[in-house]
Amino acid sequence: MATIKDIAEKTGFSTATVSRVLNNDANLTVLPETREKIVEVATQLDYKKSNYKPLINNIGFLYWLTDHEELQDVYFKEMRLEIKKLAKENNIELTTYKITDGVEKVPDSINGFIAVGAFKKEELSYLRKLTPNGVFLDTSPDYHYFDSVKPNISSITETAIDFFIDRGHEHIGFIGGVYHDPESNHPSPDVREEEFRRYTKKRNIFNEDFIFGEGYFSVENGYELMEKAITSLGERLPTAIFVASDALAVGCLQALNEHQILVPQRVNMISINDISIAKYVSPSLSTFHIDIPELCQTAIKLLMERVIEGRQLPKTVSIGANLIERKSTHIRR
Repeated sequence: MATIKDIAEKTGFSTATVSRVLNNDANLTVLPETREKIVEVATQLDYKKSNYKPLINNIGFLYWLTDHEELQDVYFKEMRLEIKKLAKENNIELTTYKITDGVEKVPDSINGFIAVGAFKKEELSYLRKLTPNGVFLDTSPDYHYFDSVKPNISSITETAIDFFIDRGHEHIGFIGGVYHDPESNHPSPDVREEEFRRYTKKRNIFNEDFIFGEGYFSVENGYELMEKAITSLGERLPTAIFVASDALAVGCLQALNEHQILVPQRVNMISINDISIAKYVSPSLSTFHIDIPELCQTAIKLLMERVIEGRQLPKTVSIGANLIERKSTHIRR
């Protein structure tokens, strides 16, 4: 088994320097070349230490969302912060590139990347030329070539609809936002709406009048969509509504409250994400808990498999979610 002394002898650096580099001593100042050589030799000699993690440099974090989009949906902000935290813990040298920079800013020296957001075909083609070591979070735009990890939206949607049906609901609605297609520059149906349509048709309860999907995944848009549903449907308003995100659901609750439509007595509601505010609104939201740390940790693992272990075949990983029952689904019909 390789030791600190073995690595020191092969690199020509002192055992103290080697030890401090391999223990990620934040107070140590050495040239990047020195650190890279020590890590390279440690990897070659299969150095084993519980707290040793080899340096993974030149990794890009492609954050393809605007500041406004992040502000509208805290889900992506939490994802961004978690990826940066995990990169630091795993000794990954991470450089952030934003959609405003353009994909051309990503250098050809990159060793891999983690990506969040919607990418054009030409952008994916550019990334293919740089490296196969890419992981997409929350989407899988190029699963034949790159890795991806995302919530299992199909399972979440089916579970929500089955939950409502089991409690006697026959009229189930949907409120959601839209996906901005980077190719056409036009809005397209979000995957949550597509899955809702598919499964309600399978369960023979589909009703086009009960679907409201447009705009951002924001509190303001949730309010506007629920106002539209209340105005257009009147007494035909569904007894249960599946909402595509907690932010939208908060706006829905505001509109229902203004119209004195009681939740859950008149309308049951389930949403997705389980952000912190979900338990504090009135009534508290029943929602699917999306484990963002687990999503991000899986993305880091997939990246390390590619960069360190040399895995070549792409992987697509779907992460399940638990339904957290709160007061918005309290009444059994």
